[in-house]
Amino acid sequence: MDYDFKRQKAAERQKVEDLFDFEGCKVGRGTYGHVYKAKRKDGSESKEYALKQIEGTGISMSACREIALLRELKHPNVISLQKVFLSHQDRKVWLLFDYAEHDLWHIIKFHRSAKANKKQIDVPRNMVKSLLYQILDGIHYLHANWVLHRDLKPANILVMGEGTERGRVKIADMGFARLFNSPLKPLADLDPVVVTFWYRAPELLLGARHYTKAIDIWAIGCIFAELLTYEPIFHCRQEDIKTSNPYHHDQLDRIFNVMGFPLEKDWEDIRKMPEHSTLTKDFKRSNYLNCTLVKYMEKHKIKADSRQFHLLQKLLTMDPTKRITSDYAMKDPYFTEEPHPSQDIFEGKPIPYPKREFLTDEDDDKADTGASKSSNHTQPAKRVRVMPPSTTSTSASMGNSWHSHKSGHMHNVQGSQQGMTFTSGGHQTSTTSTTNYGQSSRF
Repeated sequence: MDYDFKRQKAAERQKVEDLFDFEGCKVGRGTYGHVYKAKRKDGSESKEYALKQIEGTGISMSACREIALLRELKHPNVISLQKVFLSHQDRKVWLLFDYAEHDLWHIIKFHRSAKANKKQIDVPRNMVKSLLYQILDGIHYLHANWVLHRDLKPANILVMGEGTERGRVKIADMGFARLFNSPLKPLADLDPVVVTFWYRAPELLLGARHYTKAIDIWAIGCIFAELLTYEPIFHCRQEDIKTSNPYHHDQLDRIFNVMGFPLEKDWEDIRKMPEHSTLTKDFKRSNYLNCTLVKYMEKHKIKADSRQFHLLQKLLTMDPTKRITSDYAMKDPYFTEEPHPSQDIFEGKPIPYPKREFLTDEDDDKADTGASKSSNHTQPAKRVRVMPPSTTSTSASMGNSWHSHKSGHMHNVQGSQQGMTFTSGGHQTSTTSTTNYGQSSRF
């Protein structure tokens, strides 16, 4: 490279610290690093950003995958990556996102706490419908462009606060996302364990190797049920949660206690599942004869003849080949009846949920000492494997950024990614994605 050109570019680069004011505004921490609420120092705009500093030096593979995808994916219901910064001095990586004030983990927690204190505040009926529709819309876009999210859960569903995108859903955390167009090998060979346990589809728990878009749909069904009841529908114990074996007895038991044991006439390919023999050894159908989704939801005052229940059934169909697609789900009668979904889930009404609190060093210490502890409604953690500092690939996750200090999420970093290039000589950098998205004609 021409020396004068290199010197000119180095002079043009600005440090993150010079561009943004974020000191004392930490809103999240975890194994990924730290997230700050940031504003531009020059006052050129009042917009707020989420500035994520990735832990350690160098760039890991999960963030490389996430950045490459987010640079290509553009949809109102998918979180927007604004810029990537790389400091050549300390090799720190910073990601700049639009700032979302809320997420479903905190929203559901708000309503669950009110219910526990006998001051129940129901989620407005149309708010649930608008939330679900926007989640489906974002996932439909990903699936139409051959991307599986693979880690959908309330914590990864962000909601914008006051501003031009008020009340808009943003699907975040693409660290586990994968292209599924004609894979060279079964995805299970690349990432044997995906999706947080409570939101994991039964085919994954039974060791499916060629899993499909249906795993995201199951997770959406779990989120829908949680919005209706304020409880994780398939909540189970978290012992041995870090196992690399996809089979998990307690999680399957929880699913069967709600859904009933699957009949072969309803799921013809269940015999082909790698863990089917283990399933037949560990479980007896007779133990779940009285278990149905109808009974579970009726306990929570959701009637079996309601349209919301009918859609929930389609989302939580045990056989992945019969599970509804995002496209058909968006056309379901649930969305065509009044009231119709809104782009602002709050529909112009005052937002009742508190803003994110800033964290202190004391909070960080508590998070470190309490990482191994679990609470009744803390989503289970996952393993992490970080690439060596010498790597030039990147990794990060967005959705967990702002809540992991409470729920203790970790990321399972595996797989490969094409096409991320960074200039290591300065601070603000650009990313060039040469990933082949195949038939992604919608870009």
